[in-house]
Amino acid sequence: MESAPNFSLICIITARDLRVWDSHRPAHHQKKMVKYFCSSTDIRSTWDHVVSAFWQRYPNPFSTHVLTEDVVYREVTADHRLLSRRLLMKTNRLPRWAERLFPAGMSRSVYVIEDSIVDPVNKSLTTYTWNLNHTTFMSVEERCVFQGSVEHPATTQLKREAWISSSIYGFSKPIQEFGLARFKSNQVKAMKGLEYTLSNLQAYVCLIVVIPSCCHFC
Repeated sequence: MESAPNFSLICIITARDLRVWDSHRPAHHQKKMVKYFCSSTDIRSTWDHVVSAFWQRYPNPFSTHVLTEDVVYREVTADHRLLSRRLLMKTNRLPRWAERLFPAGMSRSVYVIEDSIVDPVNKSLTTYTWNLNHTTFMSVEERCVFQGSVEHPATTQLKREAWISSSIYGFSKPIQEFGLARFKSNQVKAMKGLEYTLSNLQAYVCLIVVIPSCCHFC
């Protein structure tokens, strides 16, 4: 059976890693074939609201596969950036042909690390996520940049990239194809979940504004 992730190590190496990956994509992608995905979209909401929704997006009805989330590290730097590392546990059903490649006793839960850097000065939120276990079967690494727009302050630009690889000899190509299709499906759900959270936040803000106004005339 696959061993559990070393959670102590996850916390110890965080401070170093959060400063490194922000400017360097993992080098191992240069040594093996991967499936690459890239998309850009405009979110019709201010950057401040998007960042608030990002931290509150779980749970939501579009991300029921996300089982748990825990903050394992957080720091505010001297230049006022917020560095965070979160550990998430997710689950996804596999197709029948993929089930045969998994040992009977292996956990179907996936542990995912999510590193993030919030830069309020430049209005950017950069996230980098990767799975800790089942990496031989499939490794999925994702980088997202939420950037506030200077020309259109009510809009936030999102660029999403992903690298999907597999080390299963003879099956790496179909596994990568499956991983890419699953990633595309999940990122659509992720956007719906973020929009759902944004809608709830905006409704809450409106409620705060309306109630004091009503009380003023009582």
